[in-house]
Amino acid sequence: MIGPSSSHTAGAVAIGRAANRIFGGIPEDITIHYYESFAQTHKGHGTDYAIISGILGFEPDDKRVPDALDIAHEQGIKIKFIEEEGDSPIGHPNTAVCELRKGNREIIVSGCSIGGGTIEIRDIKMDGFHIKPKGPLPILLVQSENGGNSENFSDKLQKINTINHHAKYDAPGKGTMYEYDLENRLKQKDLSQLASKDTKMVYL
Repeated sequence: MIGPSSSHTAGAVAIGRAANRIFGGIPEDITIHYYESFAQTHKGHGTDYAIISGILGFEPDDKRVPDALDIAHEQGIKIKFIEEEGDSPIGHPNTAVCELRKGNREIIVSGCSIGGGTIEIRDIKMDGFHIKPKGPLPILLVQSENGGNSENFSDKLQKINTINHHAKYDAPGKGTMYEYDLENRLKQKDLSQLASKDTKMVYL
């Protein structure tokens, strides 16, 4: 880990990386809303460069993490940090709400750092869906434009992992999004086994 605090630096990198995966790449415009402890200490604890490094796809131990703000500016990415005065909208003092935009696409990811570099993603708005995960990572999001066969997918997933929570979300014209909160991390071979041409997966 590069930075003075596991919660405010490593955790912030992880929140940024989750936003990067949900967005599916590097945005052109980033707005970060900080709440409570993050709002008070983000400058001194390196949270700014940490969360941007995650959005750029860097690992927490990447030597480029402290230079992430300069790297983003060199790439022409617009960045804005906002210190919110109210309570966290997701009920945790170390909260960052990340807005990522490129062209007409925008996502909003609300995450919190709960200690030791561990995070929870508690609210996601993407592509017409409003997803509210129930627990910590790992989380698997599966989008199917035609609804898909969720029972078959769930059965396959259950054979290789424990599903702690399962939810279904519908969005007009976008199909169906399935959320799976998992007990253990999935391996790459597991993701390859679950992949289908009829679905889009985001693994956090």
